[in-house]
Amino acid sequence: MPDPDDPIASAGLVAREIRTGERNGSPTKVLVARRAYRAEQADVWDAVTSAERLPRWFQPVSGDLEVGGRYQFEAQAGGVIERCDAPDLLAVTWEFGGGMSWLEVRLSAGEGGTVLELVHEAPVEPELWRQYGPGAVGIGWDGLLHSLGYYLATAESLDAQEWEQWMTGPEGLAYARLLGDAWGKAAIADGDDPAEAKAAVDAVVAFYTVPPESPEA
Repeated sequence: MPDPDDPIASAGLVAREIRTGERNGSPTKVLVARRAYRAEQADVWDAVTSAERLPRWFQPVSGDLEVGGRYQFEAQAGGVIERCDAPDLLAVTWEFGGGMSWLEVRLSAGEGGTVLELVHEAPVEPELWRQYGPGAVGIGWDGLLHSLGYYLATAESLDAQEWEQWMTGPEGLAYARLLGDAWGKAAIADGDDPAEAKAAVDAVVAFYTVPPESPEA
């Protein structure tokens, strides 16, 4: 069993896919990430929907946490809960920075545990896609899938400050490169130009691994 504290090992547990889609007459990109966890489906469902447990691996959430209600993650996305079929499917709008996309979390029984499939569909400006590719969103989701796995395996939370420091070190660079390359391959499989995909991987890896500038005294 992979070490739950090893992000690079956990990255190998994720299957990644990019699809070109359409919603409301406009083109979209659909990111799919799939991972199995050694936990009962009811436990995984509770971890991804409980306001009490979400902060232990993601962020605090507030709002009307019922179908039709609005939710808001602290310093992150908010939106509308469109569907909740416990313990199999959660569908929400994902609204952040003035844009809206759609997120589904699907759970199913797997050998020795539970398979979680995350599907994130978004309209994407072609220039932004050429610049950063799917890794701009995918690397962030990969980190959360690792955080969830760590929490389910240990009942503990990752330290956010330690994680940020790790991501800007040599191991974090290797991790981001591994994830960027994986998402780049998924984009190429969907039809992206290989040279453009590689350039986008380089750009997004730099984005995730450059330390933030210290505020001036």
